[in-house]
Amino acid sequence: MVPLKRRKVACSLDPGDNAPTKFPQLVLFLLERKMGASRRAFLSRLGRKNGFQVEEAFSERVTHVISENNSGDEVRTWMDAQGRAADAQLLDISWYTESMRAGLPVDIQDRHKLQQQQVNQAELLLFSVPAYACQRRTTLVNHNTALTDALSLLAENAELSEEEGRGVAFRRAAAVLKALPSVVTSMAQLEGLPCLGGHSLRVIRDVLENGASHEAETTKQSERYKALKVLTGIFGVGAKTADRWIREGIHTLQQLRESAQTLNRAQQAGLDHYDDLNQPVSQTEADAIGDIVQKAVACVLPGAQVTLTGGFRRGKDTGHDVDFLITHPEEGREVGLMPKIVSWLESRGFLLYQKTTRNSYLESMDGPGRPASNMDRFERCLSIFKLPDVEPQGTKEGPISAAPQKRWRAVRVDLVVSPISQFAFALLGWTGSKLFERELRRWAGHEKAMSLSSHALHDNTQSRYLRASSEEEIFAHLSLEYIPPSERNA
Repeated sequence: MVPLKRRKVACSLDPGDNAPTKFPQLVLFLLERKMGASRRAFLSRLGRKNGFQVEEAFSERVTHVISENNSGDEVRTWMDAQGRAADAQLLDISWYTESMRAGLPVDIQDRHKLQQQQVNQAELLLFSVPAYACQRRTTLVNHNTALTDALSLLAENAELSEEEGRGVAFRRAAAVLKALPSVVTSMAQLEGLPCLGGHSLRVIRDVLENGASHEAETTKQSERYKALKVLTGIFGVGAKTADRWIREGIHTLQQLRESAQTLNRAQQAGLDHYDDLNQPVSQTEADAIGDIVQKAVACVLPGAQVTLTGGFRRGKDTGHDVDFLITHPEEGREVGLMPKIVSWLESRGFLLYQKTTRNSYLESMDGPGRPASNMDRFERCLSIFKLPDVEPQGTKEGPISAAPQKRWRAVRVDLVVSPISQFAFALLGWTGSKLFERELRRWAGHEKAMSLSSHALHDNTQSRYLRASSEEEIFAHLSLEYIPPSERNA
C-alpha cells in the first residue's frame, strides 16, 4: 500500500509574537553585539510573549537599550555610530531576565544600569594643537601608534581606491594624533582638536575601547586591499592600473606573469626586481648610494652639490627609496647636467632602469602654479640602482649559507637637478613629509594669499615673487615658525 504524501504545513509566526502589549510606555531594543543573533531572537520572542514591546530595529522610539557584556561607553559608541539620537536608558541583561521571570517590568536598580566611564575633568590631560600640520612639530616618536596606524591604513586604502578626499581626511587626523605629547586615554581629551571628523573619531573610539579598529582590521584582511598592495608595489604601477588588473582577475604577481598583459619598461623592471624594491632601504645603503652619486657628479661637474632628501633627511632609519637633490652654486651651470650623470652611472653598470625628464618650468610663463598632481617640473631621473652589497652577508636573511648569493640589490633612486635660485624651495619640497608639504601649500594659499611650489613662492596680492636662499627664509615669508626636518614627520 502506497502511503499518502504528507501535506506540507506552512510555517507560522510564534503565537507569542502577536501577544497584546501590556506595557506600552516601554519600547525595548536588545543589542546583538556580544549577545549573538540566536540568543537575541529567543529573548525577543520571550519578551513579546510576556507583553513587552521589543523592537527589531534601533530608533528614536526606543526607551530602553538592553545589552549583555557591554559597558555603557561601548553601547553609547554603538548608538552614536547609528546616526540616530535616542534618549534611552542603558540596561544590563539582568534587568530583562528578572522582568521576564516577574512577568512585568521590575524596578530599575543601580546594578541594572550600565556604567559609563566617569572622567575627572580636573585631572584629565587635555590636548591642544594648531590646525595646520606645518605649525606643529612632529617627531618620529609617536605616542599613539595604535590610533595612527589604524587611521593611516584606512587612508592608504582610500588612496589605493582613488578616494583622495577620504585619504586626506584620515591623514590629517593621524597627523594631529602624531603631534600629541602623550598617550590618548579618553575621547574627552580630543574635544576641540582640529581635523578629527566623525569617521576618524569613530575609529579612535573603537581602538580606545576595544584595542583595535574593526574597520581597519577588516580592511587589512580584505582580498581587494591585499591585491592592491601587491600590484601597486610594482615600480611603475599606480592605483588605476592595479584596479584594472584586479577587475580582469589578476590579484597576484604570478597571475600577472602568466597573463597576456603588456608591461611598459618601468613596470617590467619593477616586476623583475619586485622583492628588492619592496625591502626597506637602510641608512647604510642610502649612504653608499650617496657616495656613488657624489663621485658621478664630481666627475662630470666639479663644484656641484648633492643633498640627501626625503625621509632620511627627516631622521628615518629606513625608507622605500632614496632621493638626491643636485645643484651648482653658479646659476646655469646645472643645465644639461643630468644626462652626463646618467651616462657616467650607466657606463659603470649602476643603473638597471632609468627614465630622465627635462626641466619644463619657466618662471616667466608658469609662475609658481602647481599641476594637479603637485609634481614639480625639475630635470630628474627616476631610476633603479644596482647597488653592490654593503651589508655583512647573513644579517638580512639569517646565517650565511653555502649556496651562492646575489652580491647586489636593486634600489629605487630619484635624482633631481635644481637651479641654485630655486634650491631652497626644492629642498623644502623634497624633504617631506607628503602631508607636511600639502599643509604648507594649504597654509600659503588659505592664510597668506600666496602660491607655494617646489620652484617658487609667489605673493598673489602683490603680484611678485618672494626670493629665498634657505628654508628658514621661506618659513619667514609665510609667517611660520621654522620647523627643522626632523620635526616634519606629520
